[in-house]
Amino acid sequence: MAWIYLIVAGLFEIGWPVGLKLSQTPGRLLLGVVIAIVCMTASGTFLWLAQKTITIGTAYAIWTGIGAIGTFMVGIICYGDSTHALRLVSAGLIVAGIIGLKLTHEPG
Repeated sequence: MAWIYLIVAGLFEIGWPVGLKLSQTPGRLLLGVVIAIVCMTASGTFLWLAQKTITIGTAYAIWTGIGAIGTFMVGIICYGDSTHALRLVSAGLIVAGIIGLKLTHEPG
């Protein structure tokens, strides 16, 4: 169950920077800030639950990695961020790190 909590935490971690970006849209300040705060709270709560079983270093690195890659993809899909090859390769290295941490995780 801890890994599910960690994945959910990572998905909520995507929501808060997206909420902050949305808050920069005219007329969406309050909505964006509310989304960011709700996502921050949910993300932290699910990370806390995951860390009851998963070691802190593994949980934190995977949590931030899911958030980073998810936000990276939202930027490309929704905001037209660059898809330069070096950016994609660099993001792929983050994904490889997440996978490596999961595969080598030892319960703590």
